Parts: sequence; structure tokens; C-alpha cells
Amino acid sequence: MPELPEVETVRRGLAPYIEGARIERVTLHRPDLRFPFPQEFATALEGRTIAHLGRRAKYLVATLSDGATWLSHLGMTGAFLVGDRPVDEPSRIGAADASGKHIHFEALLTHPARGPVSLSYSDPRRFGFMDLFAPGAPNPFTDPLGPEPLGNGVDALYLAARLEGKKGPIKTVLLDQRVIAGLGNIYVCEALHASRIDPRRAAGTLDEAEIERLVPAIRQVLEAAIAAGGSTLRDFARADGQPGYFQHSFAVYGHEGDPCPRPGCGGEIERIVQAGRSTFFCPVCQD
Repeated sequence: MPELPEVETVRRGLAPYIEGARIERVTLHRPDLRFPFPQEFATALEGRTIAHLGRRAKYLVATLSDGATWLSHLGMTGAFLVGDRPVDEPSRIGAADASGKHIHFEALLTHPARGPVSLSYSDPRRFGFMDLFAPGAPNPFTDPLGPEPLGNGVDALYLAARLEGKKGPIKTVLLDQRVIAGLGNIYVCEALHASRIDPRRAAGTLDEAEIERLVPAIRQVLEAAIAAGGSTLRDFARADGQPGYFQHSFAVYGHEGDPCPRPGCGGEIERIVQAGRSTFFCPVCQD
């Protein structure tokens, strides 16, 4: 599944084309993706304006002119396309976009500066989904989430309070979306290495100094990935179809058996499985 940096690069690429645009016409080519489209989804979107395109954790969240929320999740292979042009920032594309075989959603928009804009959604595996929520309605996808890791809600005091008394491994706790929203497996591995914390440690045993290192490490690895356009893993690619390049900057993820890149460490990257997910770490400097 795409992680926070991948979704953020998609958001940044789409926003200049769809923010402020009126949705003129929507066509659905099938009744469902991972879940069925909401009832009367196309009709409900038509005539509204996309006031703002945001991101909450790994979801794209479009706020419409009447306050309704149009939520999208890209799944493994989902991609929004603007006409046949790549967007300004790296994005995700499906393998069969050129044929149109896997385009399940199409919309014609009118943008105040760009004029007509064709927006489509392609998803070969159909693990993505869309939903629509009335103004003020409960949202079961985003309401339970913790604060954003790049926002002001995550600091050392907040994280210390959330870790207190937790006996589970710090790696697993950081993947709990109720603790911090949007953190995924790759970047948790990277942040723990950057902050020199053993992913197997009981979360509640981290001391103040370790938490003070961990919080900025989380922010830094995410910001670096966003600046690089996300990570190339399986189905992820840039908008032009070429691989992204942040994967080449991974310190530990996918580097089992390689020397630890920390100067003077001398350790070797190991891989273990935690909660069904691969964890990569250095047993020497992450102690």
C-alpha cells in the first residue's frame, strides 16, 4: 500500500488541476472498487466545486463546496490521471493506463484558470476505494486516527504520553494509526535506525532522550521521501512511469546483509518479522 509520502506527492500533483474546479460530469465504469461506490455517487458529486484537496494519513481528502468530504484511498495500484499529461509532482500510475482498460472513474471538471480538466482514476487490482461523507457526518476512516507526524500534534511530550506503559515493541506501536496517523512500515524502520532505537524494545521503556531523537527522525525521513517523490516499491512509479529514487536513500529497509551505513558502526543490517511485517535494523548501533 502507498505510504504517507507517496500519497502526499499525489496530492501535490493533483491540487493545481482540481482545487477550485467545478465537477461537471462523473462517469463510473463499474459499481465498485474494493468497496461499492456510494449510492448515487456520480450524481452527488456533479455540480459541486472542489474547494480543497488535502491528505489525512494515507487518504486523499477533497473538501467540496458544501462542506462534504470526498475521500479516496489508492490501494496498491490506484492512480489519478489528469488527461494524458503527467502531473507536476511524482504520482502513481497503473500498468495498463494507456489502454484505458483499468479506468473505473472519470470526471470532467471546469477549472477557473485551466478551463476543462479531465480527471480519471485507474486501478488494475481495485484495492483502492472512494467514499463521500455529508458535512459533519462521522467518518470511520479518519475519525479514529492519531495526529499527523508532520504536524504540530506530534512532539516528544505527546509521544511519551502515548508510549507510557506499553509493552509491545516500539516498531509495532508506531504502526498503530491511532498513535500517529500515516506512518508505514518503511519509514518506521528508517526512523528507528536514524534515532538508534532497537525496533524490538518495549515501547514503554524508551527514555526521554530516545523519544527526543525519535520525533525529529520521523519527520526528517518523511520530509526527505516527499522531497524525493516517494518510494519505488512494486507498483509505485513517478508520473512519467520511471522509478522514483528515494528507495536508493534507504538506510536499512531492504538492505538485509549489507553493512550498516552509519559511520564507524561496523554492524550488518538484519531482517526480522514483527506483526507480519519485515523489520530491517542494525543490531549494533540500534541497541
